[in-house]
Amino acid sequence: MVVDGDRVVSTALLLDETVRIGDVVVPAGQVELVATDRAYEGRGLVRALMGWAHERSAARGHLLQVMIGIPYFYRLFGYEYVIDIPRARALADPPTAAGALALRGATRADLPALAALQDAAQSAYDVAVPHPSARRRWLLEHDASTTWVVERDGVVVGTVRTGAAEEGAEDVLVAEPAAADPAAAHLLLRAAVGRFPGATLHVVHRPLAVTGRAWGSLLAPPGETAEQYYVRLDHPERLLDALRPLLGARLRAAGLQRREVVLSTFGRHYRMTVADDGALGPVAVGGPMQDPGAHGAAGVAPTHLADLLLGPLGMHGLARRRPDVYPGRDVELFEALFPPMTADLLTYYLPW
Repeated sequence: MVVDGDRVVSTALLLDETVRIGDVVVPAGQVELVATDRAYEGRGLVRALMGWAHERSAARGHLLQVMIGIPYFYRLFGYEYVIDIPRARALADPPTAAGALALRGATRADLPALAALQDAAQSAYDVAVPHPSARRRWLLEHDASTTWVVERDGVVVGTVRTGAAEEGAEDVLVAEPAAADPAAAHLLLRAAVGRFPGATLHVVHRPLAVTGRAWGSLLAPPGETAEQYYVRLDHPERLLDALRPLLGARLRAAGLQRREVVLSTFGRHYRMTVADDGALGPVAVGGPMQDPGAHGAAGVAPTHLADLLLGPLGMHGLARRRPDVYPGRDVELFEALFPPMTADLLTYYLPW
């Protein structure tokens, strides 16, 4: 924080997160609670705090940073829009309320069940950010949102988290839905309808989870405006190095044999040798490579590297939208190494 005498005039908070990419789990940071007193705006305080947060994040061993933030602003600090945020969709065809079955507020005793349900919901996704255990506890103790569960035969089989809503509210946000099986998903939705009678439920759709498959046909079409999480990569070689097992597995699954993999961000390039068993060697960082295609390399602008590694387009999609992202001559290799990625991120915030 920044203080002027005994007055706090600017703040930022760094949180520890983990990001699962395929079956590789990497440490990450999330900067939150960024705010400055209006009387102190324009003095570079946020820039100084963001610099502090990023230095501290690197010292903690974080390989990237993820965050939700106001439009454009955090691009000034090295962030780029990368991962789609699922939009809340109105429940257009609500089922009959559940009658005696009801949602109840989650308690600390439910934490293991909540973690298991959310882990299962995220398991189908290529990229996932779970709630750390400390945040799960925090969410139960604060009134900015409410975590609910539904039981079947005394066992917790479903959960949702709703935004703070006054009694009789016309619209209620239903987020982070997770259920043990399709029958539990239907019980969960009916219980939610019964808990908020007369309200329009706006459900955050998780298409690959049990609830997404069970509820998808009941929801209105999604909005058309884009919403995305920010991602920042300060030292791409560190993340690439951590992802070598995943990249090697993709190489072997595609049945491709290469001697090396080279990825250029034009001002720098990253080279990994390929062993006989398809394993990738440590990342070697080289200097400028302005013509990667001539070297059998792929080219990706540094501002799109996080998108290539984590985003929904992959090499194929990005190369058709960005002139400064291309696979060079070895299209098969780089499209196999960098496919489109599905993602599910859990944060303090609830996407409306």
